[in-house]
Amino acid sequence: MAQMSPLRTLSILALAASTALPAYAEGELNLYSSRHYDTDERLYSDFEELTGITINRIEGKADELIARMKAEGENSPADVLLTVDTSRLERAKSEGVLQSIDNATLEDRIPGNLQDADNQWFGFSQRARIIFYDKTDVAEPPQTYADLADPKYKGMVCHRSSTNVYSLTLLSAVIENYGEEAAKGWAKGVADNFAREPQGGDTDQLRGLVSGECDISISNTYYFARALRKDVDGLGKDDLANIGWVFPSQDAEGAHINLSGGGVAAHAPNRDNAIKFLEYLASDQAQQYFSAGNDEYPAVPGVELSPSVAELGEFKGDDVSLSKVAKNVTKAAEIFNAVGWK
Repeated sequence: MAQMSPLRTLSILALAASTALPAYAEGELNLYSSRHYDTDERLYSDFEELTGITINRIEGKADELIARMKAEGENSPADVLLTVDTSRLERAKSEGVLQSIDNATLEDRIPGNLQDADNQWFGFSQRARIIFYDKTDVAEPPQTYADLADPKYKGMVCHRSSTNVYSLTLLSAVIENYGEEAAKGWAKGVADNFAREPQGGDTDQLRGLVSGECDISISNTYYFARALRKDVDGLGKDDLANIGWVFPSQDAEGAHINLSGGGVAAHAPNRDNAIKFLEYLASDQAQQYFSAGNDEYPAVPGVELSPSVAELGEFKGDDVSLSKVAKNVTKAAEIFNAVGWK
């Protein structure tokens, strides 16, 4: 892991117990981040070396950070919020803790569907939510999200719980693309095909293929790519060789995308530095590191993929506005409850 000494990292609990807030010096940036990846250290240290701006990092869960920024109000030291999933970015916007920015670099480099309609947040890395299957048991895997509800796959499908943000945003995209009634029928069909009650994280869905509990699972790409790159418990190289994957709906809307992204805090004391940091995250250097360091797809088109990500391959992503998708999360939760998706 990269040397951490140039960075001043505080957990959210440590910050809460402290009376001293990060300084508002000209050469600093106060970053609130719910990204929990050690490999991101390289992103921060490189930015410091390039700009001379010191990053003061405050880490915590997304909801905690958003609540803290709201409570701090105009006195918040936050300059940038980084988090995972469109629904959380939209929550930060709706809570009033982000601000709109007019920036040609971000507008030009980040595709329009991967940024907020009001320029309050931007996506910097992508994870496609795709279908994985046991090649020894499934001769004809689902090719679309709609196929997952086909009764021929009854007792074969594993997925996360209905309260998970990845589940919510996937159903939210179905709502946006096909309407509420179609989305409800789809969710009911998938729930009817479950091999077990929803449980665990994405890696657990892949492990379910190895254990034989499931024949078909849904996971974000970077969990599988990570296992291709390094050892992951329960996903040995022989196990991975028996797992196939499908980028869904390539002849229709395309694969659903989950984002990692961020925006400038509503009351950023170091606003110019915050914008410089977002511009840096959209640079080729940072985009390549999202792929190499955390097995994610870059948000900027044309950036070279890391070997683990390249092994999964290129794909057509759903170009639906993720800003619109995020607004459907409440309705998605209602539909999950109505169809009994636990």
